[in-house]
Amino acid sequence: MADPAHALHRQFADPDLARQLLPHAFDRRDGAHDEAHLLRVWRNAARIAALEGGDLRLLQAAVILHDCVWVDKASPRRAQASRMAADRAAELLTDLGWPLADIARVAHAIHAHSFSAGITPETLEAQILQDADRLDAIGLIGVARCFYVAGLGQRALYDPQDPAAEGRPLDDAAFALDHFQTKLLGLAEGFQTTTGKALAAQRDASLRRFHDEFLAELG
Repeated sequence: MADPAHALHRQFADPDLARQLLPHAFDRRDGAHDEAHLLRVWRNAARIAALEGGDLRLLQAAVILHDCVWVDKASPRRAQASRMAADRAAELLTDLGWPLADIARVAHAIHAHSFSAGITPETLEAQILQDADRLDAIGLIGVARCFYVAGLGQRALYDPQDPAAEGRPLDDAAFALDHFQTKLLGLAEGFQTTTGKALAAQRDASLRRFHDEFLAELG
């Protein structure tokens, strides 16, 4: 794979900062968490920040480093992944000589972005990062990422006996389609910014349309 700093740094508001940070963006990649995901999240974040405000330097650092520690979704440590990423980001930014106050804001944004962590974002940059990352989990891109991750975990597409889980407990550890009901179809309700909420409503409509049409094809 090409050096991500060489391939992507020009796509960010501060290319020099991106060149510094991109080599540290991942300790493990997959097709749902890679440079393409970072770029989509950055574009979402920049679009929100253009209307909502926020410090783009802090936001850019938080976007690039938000997945810098990989923890398997099935791991009991999954809920700690964003805290671990925040700690690693803080160490890196300290080594780069960043002010402590800026490091704290970046670390908080990274910690709070995760759905699993359940942390309330307390700064505008944290709100924007959470919204920007969740936008990539809904809509048709979210559909693709959902089924990709399910494939990595060798999960079935759906339960052939009860695809909509009308008579059984939801189990997204076994069936990809169940993940729509356990998580994805509820994400649009939790967006933080006005701009993020508007974008989420559009993508949520696409997500729901896919879910309904998928079930309809199954008969």
